[in-house]
Amino acid sequence: MFAKLRLVPKKRYWDYFILVARFLLAFTFIKYGYSKLVDGQFGVSSSDLQVPLKDLPLFKVMWFLFDHEPLKTAVGILQIITGILLLFESTAILGVVFFIPIAANIVLMDLSFMDAGMGQAFARRFIFYFILCLLILWNDRDRIKIIWNAMIKKIPMKRKFPIFLYLLLPLFAIILEILPGIPYAVYYYITNPERISESFKIIQNLF
Repeated sequence: MFAKLRLVPKKRYWDYFILVARFLLAFTFIKYGYSKLVDGQFGVSSSDLQVPLKDLPLFKVMWFLFDHEPLKTAVGILQIITGILLLFESTAILGVVFFIPIAANIVLMDLSFMDAGMGQAFARRFIFYFILCLLILWNDRDRIKIIWNAMIKKIPMKRKFPIFLYLLLPLFAIILEILPGIPYAVYYYITNPERISESFKIIQNLF
């Protein structure tokens, strides 16, 4: 085996290290995601459910809340997808982009709800994972530069619209926020016509 390793050019050692790093991150997230899907993660014991909420450790409260659907399954699937993306060189950058915010949320939750010792231990572990992520991105820096240049266009500072349209942005943003609710409101009042008269009474009372 060592004889075969000598046949590998030294410049390929770094590439192999990156491959190992990607595999570690992928395996970690696929394992976490799979455990969520098969009920191996989250949830508390029946004895914990008998304890008053104020007497439970914060970590167990978090574990109980996160055991609900669709949160648990959605997070599990997302972690598995992230792991699969990391396994392939062509999608490794996207895998890292997914991994960092998910892992950052895990660290924040662990530091917030675990006891100090466990929380800090998980934080140190994930800081190491973040360093591996940065090394993977550094290894693909040429592709990242291409992606960055494609995303960030050099746009002249000249205004595209008159100033008064920029001043009206808050108004149009509110209208845009309301628009999706209009079809639901129409459907609701069609199916519940008695509510229309109640709404008019409320409006009259306001005036």
